Amino acid sequence: MKRLMTLLAAILFVSSISLAQNIIPKPNQCAIGKETLVLDNPTIGYSDASLKAAADYLAGVIRPATGFKTKVQKKKSTVNLELDKSLAANAYVLTVGENGVLIQGGDYRGVICGIQTLRQLLPVEIEARQKAEGVEWAVPYCYVSDQPRYGYRGLELDVSRHFFTKQEVKDMLDVMALYKLNKFHWHLTDDQGWRIEIKRYPKLPENGAWREYNDQDRMCNARADREQNEDMRVPTDRYKVVDGKKLYGGFYTQNDIREIVEYARVRGIDIIPEIDMPGHMLAAELNYDGIICAEMNDWTAGFTSPLCPGKEKTMEFCKAVIDEVVVLFPYEYFHIGGDEVEKRNWKVCPDCQKRMKDNGLKTEEELQSWLIHEMEKYLNSKGKKMIGWNEIIEGGLSDTSTIMWWGSWVKDAPFVTTSHGNDMIDTHNDLFYLDYDEGDNAMKNIYNYDTSCGLPENLQKHLLGVQGNIWCERIPTMNRMWYMTANRMLAIAELGWSAAEPKNYYAFEDRMLAQIPRFEVLGVRSKVMPIEGFNKMNAFVGEGRYNITCKDKSAVIRYTTDGSIPTVDSPAINGELVLTASADYRFATFRKDGSRSDVVSAKFVKDDYAPAVEANPTKNGLTTEWHEFPGIDCEKIASAPLNATYHTQDVIIPEGVKGNIGLITTGYIYVPEDGIYTFILTSDDGSDLFVDNTLIVDMNKEQSPQTEVGEKALKRGYHAIRVRYFDHNGGMLNLVVKNQQGAIMDPKEFYYTK
Repeated sequence: MKRLMTLLAAILFVSSISLAQNIIPKPNQCAIGKETLVLDNPTIGYSDASLKAAADYLAGVIRPATGFKTKVQKKKSTVNLELDKSLAANAYVLTVGENGVLIQGGDYRGVICGIQTLRQLLPVEIEARQKAEGVEWAVPYCYVSDQPRYGYRGLELDVSRHFFTKQEVKDMLDVMALYKLNKFHWHLTDDQGWRIEIKRYPKLPENGAWREYNDQDRMCNARADREQNEDMRVPTDRYKVVDGKKLYGGFYTQNDIREIVEYARVRGIDIIPEIDMPGHMLAAELNYDGIICAEMNDWTAGFTSPLCPGKEKTMEFCKAVIDEVVVLFPYEYFHIGGDEVEKRNWKVCPDCQKRMKDNGLKTEEELQSWLIHEMEKYLNSKGKKMIGWNEIIEGGLSDTSTIMWWGSWVKDAPFVTTSHGNDMIDTHNDLFYLDYDEGDNAMKNIYNYDTSCGLPENLQKHLLGVQGNIWCERIPTMNRMWYMTANRMLAIAELGWSAAEPKNYYAFEDRMLAQIPRFEVLGVRSKVMPIEGFNKMNAFVGEGRYNITCKDKSAVIRYTTDGSIPTVDSPAINGELVLTASADYRFATFRKDGSRSDVVSAKFVKDDYAPAVEANPTKNGLTTEWHEFPGIDCEKIASAPLNATYHTQDVIIPEGVKGNIGLITTGYIYVPEDGIYTFILTSDDGSDLFVDNTLIVDMNKEQSPQTEVGEKALKRGYHAIRVRYFDHNGGMLNLVVKNQQGAIMDPKEFYYTK
């Protein structure tokens, strides 16, 4: 049978046209024929005892939607699972023909990956948890030969800021498996909640897992009210009342952890626990004395006081926690965090200073590395490898630590890590922080990302793969989690799995849109593709014509003009919007189930061409003032102390500017002809843009990297521009100007007067 199936596969591959648009991630080789194999109460056979769990898993996928009583047996069947040691790790070959289905894997996980491709080739109703009527369970004849580009393809979930139940975590693992994501990074502890049972320290789950209603909860509920969006509301089943206090939380027992770890293993997913230390430990520090610097607890500077590495009780605590966690997670890696440690208390703590003196440490960064290295040696003694965030580079790397690069502004982290011989996982926040608002180009930027990080070829062997991170300060529910992450998750899955070349983003976009019906059956509430055809600020002279569309044709665009939030009863639009007067619109897209995307506001301003200003600038470039500004309001930057003044070629953060950043950039732009000019401003954090004292782009708020676009009708000549910007961690700032024909203007058209 195997020989016949292989022959059939070869014929199909040569003669058939590729119709595998719907498979994500894209297989290396895929050919699909015109004929189909109808599965009618199939049996599942497995050739090796190690594959029984995979066969049971596949049967569990098939039974609910089909109603079949699919049996599993260790002999030839309709669907056969086999190991083929000639294939690479995680590689598989899927063949479907008249004799049935054959999945061959280089190992257990390869077979699981083949199952996921088969699953995507079946009708989307296969994802239903109850019998789907009137469906022919047919899969096309095909030959798929496939293997991953990277061994590490992950998602991280923060359950500390907002808690997710055991079943919700399992549901997430199911979807991850479908798209061949194989690493689940579980952020189990942080200041806001300790989510794992530690038997030696019972107060960690009893008290540390519960907190009073906090600013993150208030922020989510306020948005739920303001935006009429129940997916932003903190679930009431996460609350309990103790001594008259309303507490939020939850935790996983050690038995819960074992159950979830096994659930993931069957699906080919490794779980990496993170116990963050020495910072982000408030949930533990409030419950156990003697593990922080005595009388030094300043929690007002943004980061909480870290553990005290000078105390032996701290070392005992950390090792005891590790002892109980490592036995629950069989995968080789353990994440120790190590990020965002406020070290001011260490500078004045006698215990910390004695530790530094005893060990010949010169800086507090070296003290942190001492603690990290001590924990790493302990983990190594338990048969584990350590992962840490890129901050652990600062005091010196050990030979065995793996770096998770998250800080996009730490641009030398990939080279420092790999040139030292250490492995690295790319999860830098600009692309891979999925809790950041999804801009119009987010998926495209992920899909087209060059994962080489600019490293020479000899160092790229240390790049293990990529990971998307889901931090949950502003994500209180599963629906909101999927809304923020599902589409970008698909781009990450393809980036980590599929061959580097050739790339075709628009073909990927089509395959992504083809997943929407499957998402709907799975209960994954993904974000609708952006509404196109307008900017947040639009200008027109005379009559304005805008083609309002969405690439997701299954979604309906609805709008209001009275400032209210669109509902399923609001008027729909899909095509030309003609305006003869200024108007404010609010748009939203709606799924078939009535679920709504976030509301998009747009101003359409009827205007005359703004007259040029009387100016005679003498120098090319702009003037940028750097103010010592710790605030979060562009309006207040000018009143902050002035650090320095720069002449810059463009709207940028001048070299050497760091810390508390408040920038005011001023000058002129020369426009060569009357027209509608487009201003594209990108920043992280907040910014705004004025042209001739008119506010064109308003992003005056704390935010992840965002881009907003505004327009202004301008007459030929000079026009004054002003950009204000604040940030406290390096950030980004960029302005692009396009003329009426859509061409990008040369920054040499910026001027200032000396």
